[in-house]
Amino acid sequence: MEMIYTILYPKKAIEDIQNLKAPKLADKAENLCKSLTINSIPLNSKKLYRNLVGKRSIRISLQHRLVYEILEDKKL
Repeated sequence: MEMIYTILYPKKAIEDIQNLKAPKLADKAENLCKSLTINSIPLNSKKLYRNLVGKRSIRISLQHRLVYEILEDKKL
């Protein structure tokens, strides 16, 4: 059975997506978020270290990345 994840967006994340200058970047960020509901660890994501241990990132563009965390204890 395929696991479907719920995405919780902090207010700052919503503001950041809306403030992306190019509409294509905002669309790509939204599509990446939607794809994470089905596949929480896509092949192109990377584990983060140091002060971001436990989080992962996916590139939106060379300048921008989407940082997220999977909360296993919050599965629905």
